[in-house]
Amino acid sequence: MKALVLTGIKQFEIQELDTPEIQPNEVLINTAYAGVCGTDHDLYAGRPGSAPAVPPIILGHENSGVVAAIGSEVTNVKVGDRVAVDPNIYCGQCEYCLTQRPELCDHLSAVGVTRNGGLAERFTAPATVVYKLPDNVSLRDAAAIEPVSCAVHGLDLLKLRPYQKALVIGDGFMGQIFAQLLQAYGVHQVDLAGIFDEKLQRNKEQFGVTETYNTTREQIPADSYDVIVEAVGLPTTQAQAVAAAKKGAQVLMFGVGPQEAHFEMNTYDIYKKQLTIQGSFINPLTFRDAISLVSSGKMNIGGLISHELELEQVQDFLDGKIAAASKAVVKIGAGRCLFVLNSLELAKKYHDMTANAPPTSPHSAYPNHKREKSIVFIVIRR
Repeated sequence: MKALVLTGIKQFEIQELDTPEIQPNEVLINTAYAGVCGTDHDLYAGRPGSAPAVPPIILGHENSGVVAAIGSEVTNVKVGDRVAVDPNIYCGQCEYCLTQRPELCDHLSAVGVTRNGGLAERFTAPATVVYKLPDNVSLRDAAAIEPVSCAVHGLDLLKLRPYQKALVIGDGFMGQIFAQLLQAYGVHQVDLAGIFDEKLQRNKEQFGVTETYNTTREQIPADSYDVIVEAVGLPTTQAQAVAAAKKGAQVLMFGVGPQEAHFEMNTYDIYKKQLTIQGSFINPLTFRDAISLVSSGKMNIGGLISHELELEQVQDFLDGKIAAASKAVVKIGAGRCLFVLNSLELAKKYHDMTANAPPTSPHSAYPNHKREKSIVFIVIRR
């Protein structure tokens, strides 16, 4: 199989590898799309993501595809199912797993981080993290469900009410996800601060944002918001988030900054304003909610994907050589071929069954129809 292998810091190679074998509790998936995000930037540069990635390894933790094979113990999916994969795998035995905080697992592993991921034609994952997709969710959009699930976890940590006024700082992919998600959760006003006029205007016109602020020339109002989501990870924007908080506000520090970064805050303000400052890490048990939000139409993630890449373009994307890139997915495509084969096989079985059925059979919708030939049309959702 074709794979993009991280062989060292900022070093990729296209390699031909054997198809991975599955364990009894695992699923083999033909990759359709793999998303590329900030975590991949860190892993590519030798920094840790949810955990360190040790080369040689295949990245890709935001994946969709079609099930190619299942282990003997797998019951939740079958060959031919369209699926998305939650990359995070918990041990189930440490202090944090046993106290309902699996995201803090002492032995966390992850597809595309600590084990080979979706930047290859095929990859494996435990069945417990593989989710069958509704028919109305495309494989392209499904490659962005993992970041939605991370945002869902962040909001689950807050106390949200319809009366609240919310601000999202950051007009990147995650910031725009939060702007939609807060509205889906019923917050009556959601504002967005960022640095790109085009993104800010589009979110106002198409995605329901009320007010926008271009922070290169506009000041975010101080003491004005009940909920603030910081989705950048820089000391400057983290300080802006605290400054924008009114009395009793909740500040979600979602953006991932450099490990050595610090920002200053007035501790008296935290006391006097009774602020809640909340961190958020990965996406424990939120994948099904994320899929439902996308399926219901409450989240438009397809409209936020700016680029569709080939494997050979991933390094240029991570090196910043592709202009105006906001969110990219990599089109692998092997999953669609398997789905065709499975569909043909099922179609042949159906033809054989109907061709030999007597006129009174429930399989015969047209009892006088001659059955010498059948034409089968196969619709494949990408």
